[in-house]
Amino acid sequence: MIHYKTSEEVQKIKESADILAKAHGEVAKHIKVGEKTSHLDKIAEEFIRDHGAVPSFKGYNGFPASLCISVNEVVVHGFPSEYELKDGDIISVDCGVFHQGFHSDSAYTYPVGEVSTPVLNLLRATKDSLYLGIEQAIFGNRIGDIGNAIQKFVEAKGYTVVRELVGHGLGKNLHEAPEVPNYGKRGSGPLLKAGMVIAIEPMVNLGSRNIVQEADGWTIRTSDRKPSAHYEHTVAIFEDRTEVLTTHKYIEENFKF
Repeated sequence: MIHYKTSEEVQKIKESADILAKAHGEVAKHIKVGEKTSHLDKIAEEFIRDHGAVPSFKGYNGFPASLCISVNEVVVHGFPSEYELKDGDIISVDCGVFHQGFHSDSAYTYPVGEVSTPVLNLLRATKDSLYLGIEQAIFGNRIGDIGNAIQKFVEAKGYTVVRELVGHGLGKNLHEAPEVPNYGKRGSGPLLKAGMVIAIEPMVNLGSRNIVQEADGWTIRTSDRKPSAHYEHTVAIFEDRTEVLTTHKYIEENFKF
């Protein structure tokens, strides 16, 4: 069942998203060679709690941290750890914030130090595909229009789209209907209506689209161990516009590639 939000509820999600965006910005300042991923998690959690909010992910179905930190071939749901970032790594930082009864969710993949051109191109294409998906997230379109735009763009560049993991609705719950795949046919899937709030999050692989789950029950990596990139925004659908509630501007003030 899809939960449609009032304008007042969308505003609360936007306020949650503002805390989230600024938390991402604090983390971005520390993305560098030698940084422990556990320290990034601490920075995010402290910032979120200091601003009167709660990390959405911590404790969610037993997840142990505030950030999903996914390095190199890890697609999503990686744990923060004592791992120290290395020159040439890429790192996806996925975070959610719960504030005033509503969740927001966004992600960004960073290159660390000197990253190879093919991997940088993967990151750029995945990020571009996010915005192409958002362009299709308009009143009267369908969910399949979003996934189709993402899939066509990245596959034309030789990349692959993860099929088993998808975007989602969100609001009072971190994950709500509808699912938002990053592939699909134009004109298919649920109709986009006013009051829908969805997280669009392309997960794109340099090699095979196939994935495996590690023994911890959470970490998802590529089957061929080639790199994967992940970007995400929370967006709200209105009759006359689509509003991106999250932003990467605080990240990009501190980190550019």
